[in-house]
Amino acid sequence: MSGAQPLEREMPSAGSERILKAMETEPVSSLVQGPAVTIGPEATIQEAVECLQGMHIGCVLVAGSDGKLAGIFTERDLLNRVAGRRLEWRSTRVADYMTRDPESLRPDDRIVWALNLMHVGGYRHVPLVDASDRPVGVVSVKDIVSFLVELFPAAVLNLPPDPHRAPDSTLSGGGED
Repeated sequence: MSGAQPLEREMPSAGSERILKAMETEPVSSLVQGPAVTIGPEATIQEAVECLQGMHIGCVLVAGSDGKLAGIFTERDLLNRVAGRRLEWRSTRVADYMTRDPESLRPDDRIVWALNLMHVGGYRHVPLVDASDRPVGVVSVKDIVSFLVELFPAAVLNLPPDPHRAPDSTLSGGGED
């Protein structure tokens, strides 16, 4: 009879402890690049897509007439719910294809909560809302990766681009003429 053995985990290094401490103490609002980009539920798919393209963002938040978060429309919604359908983008409401009532966080929640929510829910974007549920920002997986990269030492960030191939000495001036 073989029983499942618990996984043995190595003791975290000083570097990983530093990263974990930063993620547990830093508010998620410290990652946000700007204010929330919002549209109304009556906006069209065309308007939402133009907003995504024009601002180079991956989602727009949909706020109801009361200003509260009603939904989120993401690139994934565009691909999975809109693309391939014979829709008139200029008249189809974004509210009919958005993700309704998305999970959200408050600006003072910690980064580790955003990462957990993204992992468990499979999200790439998490809206941030104030105490009245009004959108104030969005944290993306890209924001979290950028935060983590800043915590790594320069030696890690300056590794060659392909770990499976030795650097080409001819590119660095070390080759024969």
